[in-house]
Amino acid sequence: MRRSWIFAALAAFLGLAAPAHALDKVRFGTNWLADPAAGGFYQAAADGTYEKYGLDVTIVPGGPQANGGLLLLFGKLEFFMGGDMIGNFLSAEANLPLVAVAAHFQKSPQILMSHPNVGLDRWEDLPNAKPVYLGAGAINTFYAWLRLAYGFRDENVRPYNFNSAPFIANPKSIQQGYVTAEPFEIERQGNFRPNVFLLADYGYSTYSTLIVTHTDLVEKRPDLVQRFVDASAIGWYHYLYGDSAPGNAAIKRDNPDISDDQIAFSLATLRARGIVDSGDAETLGIGAMTDARWKDFFDKMVAIGMVDGRTDYKKAYTLQFVDKGVGLDLRPK
Repeated sequence: MRRSWIFAALAAFLGLAAPAHALDKVRFGTNWLADPAAGGFYQAAADGTYEKYGLDVTIVPGGPQANGGLLLLFGKLEFFMGGDMIGNFLSAEANLPLVAVAAHFQKSPQILMSHPNVGLDRWEDLPNAKPVYLGAGAINTFYAWLRLAYGFRDENVRPYNFNSAPFIANPKSIQQGYVTAEPFEIERQGNFRPNVFLLADYGYSTYSTLIVTHTDLVEKRPDLVQRFVDASAIGWYHYLYGDSAPGNAAIKRDNPDISDDQIAFSLATLRARGIVDSGDAETLGIGAMTDARWKDFFDKMVAIGMVDGRTDYKKAYTLQFVDKGVGLDLRPK
């Protein structure tokens, strides 16, 4: 009796002393330097949400010389933060084994800006504005759509090299930007508040800040994909509506050059513009996607010749991991 009691007590002790299950290590690459556009992911890493879901997440910041899509393709990342749906369509067209599993921006942050009170205060004023300062990547994507949908003209385009001085100096010009970034810099450098036109409000219907992964991971580790998608959604709710300090501190660790004012402006803009939490996300949860939205934007990209219309665009995404209402109880009532 005594021996059996000793063995039972020893077994209980060993059970209590045994280490917890190891967390699954995950590498998540962003597509730019650390900033509030990735705030929900940084929040989930900093406030313990990923750990709660059994994940040890390392965020790998992007930048001008980084190519997270290639790192994902060759197994150096488990997940990557895609910019918009075009990359996913092109991956499907090329039969690459990459798939979007969530969309954390319901609205693209892409904007056009104009000077106030010079005759460019309305959307319908913009097609005739000149010059139009655009980055190289805009010409065949959203500006091609603007040409088709609203009559913007190629001859008005001038290069934008991430220096807003020409736009500031010319009150008749317009410039592209991100709603969370360039307006802040224009107001700081130019001492005026630009008119801001969010392209999503005028029909440019791409999702942005997508979670993209390898099809092998979806097939072999769907549990891991689900946990990362769910925890990331919770991270965004915490970042938008809770105490964002842990996420902001983590952002500043990875990007010491970003100012507190820039972070505050970006976060306030994400909230006010409904970039993350609007539309379908209001009922289906942050990260929501729908077949109808993917079809709508695919048709628009086919119309401008960006994507081959014969592409099986449904290979670009899966709804398997979203639209489950995860985190809706965290939304302000």
